[in-house]
Amino acid sequence: MDLHSFYMGDIFDAYDFFGAHTDFNGTVFRTYAPSAYRVTIMGDWTGWQEEEMQRSGQLYTYYSATAQVGHMYKYVIYSSAGRCEHTDPYAFAMELRPACASIVTDLLAYRFTDHKWMRERSKNYNTPMIIYELHLGSWKCGSDRVNGWYTYTDIADELIDYVKSHGYTHIEFMPLAEHPADESWGYQNTGFFAPTARYGTPLQLMELVDRCHNAGIGCIMDFVPVHFARDSYALEKYDGSALYEYPSSDVGESEWGTYNFMHSRREVCCFIQSAADMWLSVYHFDGLRMDAISRAIYWQGDPARGVNSSTIEFLKKMNEGLHKRHPTAMLIAEDSTDFRKVTAPAEYGGLGFDYKWDLGWMHDTLDLMALPPEERGKNRTKITFSMHYFSNELYLLPISHDENVHGKKTVIDKMWGDYDDKFAQVKILYMYMYTHPGKKLLFMGSEFGQFREWDVHREQDWELLGYDTHRELSEYMEKLCGLYLERKSLYCEEYDPHRFEWIDVETPSDAVFAYRRTSGDESTVVILNFSDEPQQVSFSSGKLTLLLAAGDFADTKDGVMPPFSAAMYDETG
Repeated sequence: MDLHSFYMGDIFDAYDFFGAHTDFNGTVFRTYAPSAYRVTIMGDWTGWQEEEMQRSGQLYTYYSATAQVGHMYKYVIYSSAGRCEHTDPYAFAMELRPACASIVTDLLAYRFTDHKWMRERSKNYNTPMIIYELHLGSWKCGSDRVNGWYTYTDIADELIDYVKSHGYTHIEFMPLAEHPADESWGYQNTGFFAPTARYGTPLQLMELVDRCHNAGIGCIMDFVPVHFARDSYALEKYDGSALYEYPSSDVGESEWGTYNFMHSRREVCCFIQSAADMWLSVYHFDGLRMDAISRAIYWQGDPARGVNSSTIEFLKKMNEGLHKRHPTAMLIAEDSTDFRKVTAPAEYGGLGFDYKWDLGWMHDTLDLMALPPEERGKNRTKITFSMHYFSNELYLLPISHDENVHGKKTVIDKMWGDYDDKFAQVKILYMYMYTHPGKKLLFMGSEFGQFREWDVHREQDWELLGYDTHRELSEYMEKLCGLYLERKSLYCEEYDPHRFEWIDVETPSDAVFAYRRTSGDESTVVILNFSDEPQQVSFSSGKLTLLLAAGDFADTKDGVMPPFSAAMYDETG
C-alpha cells in the first residue's frame, strides 16, 4: 500500500494491507497506531503471552510462522493513557459477543459462482426493484440453533424461496458487521470488516450472497459510515488518543451514545471507504444502504448547526471512488433532510448516491392513513405533495423497520379503524406505494400484516398466515408485486415527470385520487378511495381492463367504488 495515498485519504483497499494476512509461510499483522509508544500482540499461537510488534513510523508490524487461519488474537496498545487490549480494527472475523478477540481468516477460500449475475447486474434505473428489508436473526429462528439463530448457510434455501416466490428483486440485510449489542440491530459496530459471528463465518456469508445471485436475487448491505460503538476494546481511543473519533464530545458523541467518525482525518476516510469497498468487492454485495446520512450532511444532523463540509467532501470522494471500482453497484442514502442533489454525480456538485430514501413520502402517507376518514379530504396534500418533487432526486420509497418499533405500531396497526378496516386500508396503501414513482422497500412482516411490533429476539409471527385475512393480504401482495414486475409503465423512466399525470375525476369526495403512469404505448390507471363511504366515480379514459382491486370492483371506469378500496387498470390501446 502506498502510505502517502493512505495519509491523503485515497485508499479504498486498506484491508489488503492492514489486519492479518496469511500465506504459505505464515501470517503478517499490521496496525496503525500513531499515538502509541508500544504495541504488542497476543493470540492462540503465543499462549496469549504478549509479543512485540515492530514499529516503523506510525505503523506496527508482526510476523508469525505459526499463526494460522482460525487463531484468535488481540493487540495491546501502550500509550500515555495506559495499557489497553483491542480487537483489530481491520479484523475479518471476530468472536461471538460478549467475547471480542479477532480471528485470522482467509477471505480467498471461497470461490464464487455468480459470474453471470455480476456481469449482467445494473443499478436498476429502468428495471423494477422491490427490496425486502430484514433482520437476519429475527426473520426466522430455530430452537435447535445456538441462541435461536440460523446460520447464513442454513437459512439460505428458505429465505431465497420466500423472497423469490413473493416477487421481491432484492434483499436488504440490516447491518451484518460485528456489533456487541443485539438491541442495536447492528447499527453500533465494533468490527467494520467482520461479518457478525451470530450467523456463522465470513465464508458462509459469501455462500449466502452467491446463492442469492444464482437464484436471481440481489443483496444490499446496510452500512454505517457515520458513527461507531464506544466499547473500549474497539475503536474508542484506539491508540490512546481520539484517532477515529472527534476529541470534543460536543460533536463527537451522537444521539445514540456512539462516537462520530472524524471524517476530516484522511486515515479515517480510508478506513470507512475501504470497509465499504470490502463488502462490495469481497462479498459481492450489489449495493450499500448508508445509514444516518443526515448526520453526515449537517453537524449532529441539525441544519441549524450548519453543513459539515469535511464529511460532505468525504461522501463525494467515497461515492465517486466506489462508483469507479464498482460501476454497477448501488449506493443508497438514508437521508431525512431536504439537502439538494444527494443523487447527483459528485462531478456535478452532488453527493454521488444512486438513490435516496423518500422519508417525506413515507411520513405523509402513514400520517394520512392514521387519520379518521372524514379528515382525509382536507389533508389530501399528504398524497399530492410528493408528486411535486419526486423527480428532484432518484427516490426509493421505504416502509422500513423504523416504522415497526418503539411504540409507533406496525404498518397495519397504524391504519385507522377496526381490524377489518385496517386490512382494507393497508391494501390501498400498498397499491399506492407500488404505483407511485420510485423504487420500493418493505420491512419483513409487513407483507402479511403483523400486528406485533418487531422484536430483535423473536421471529416473525408466521402462524398468522393460518388466518384468512393475513393469508389473503399475503396473496394480494404477491399479485401486486407481480404486476409491478410486469408493467414497464410502473418502473421505466419513472423519474420523468411527463410519465405521471393526475386524472380529473367526478366524485363527491376529496379523498378519492386517480392518476396515470405511462411508458411507451403502455398506460396504467390507478384509482384510490381513502374514504369509508362508497363513492360514485367517473372520468374520461380509453378502454380499461381491471388488473387488481382491493375491494369489489366491476371492470368499468364508471361506477361505485366501495369504501377503502383501490383499483389498477390497464389502459393500453
